[in-house]
Amino acid sequence: MLKRYMIERDIPGIGEFSKTELCGAARASNQALASIGSDIQWQHSYVAGDKTFCVYLADSEDTIRKHSELSGIPVGIITEVPELIDPLTANN
Repeated sequence: MLKRYMIERDIPGIGEFSKTELCGAARASNQALASIGSDIQWQHSYVAGDKTFCVYLADSEDTIRKHSELSGIPVGIITEVPELIDPLTANN
């Protein structure tokens, strides 16, 4: 079963990267994902200043670290996110 994780990555200057540079990072991530298989899925990432905040589904933190090694994209803090809430939660 895959669990949801938020990964905080320190990448100096990422907020100033061009679309081409961001495409290169996404390509490296996709290649690593393809080599790992179905144990990990990239949902999306937020880019802000010198950090990215990436949402992944994965079977474990070890798989996220393997993705980091294969992609060359550093991993900082990994936090499991067991629950989501949003404005619609108020309707329950």
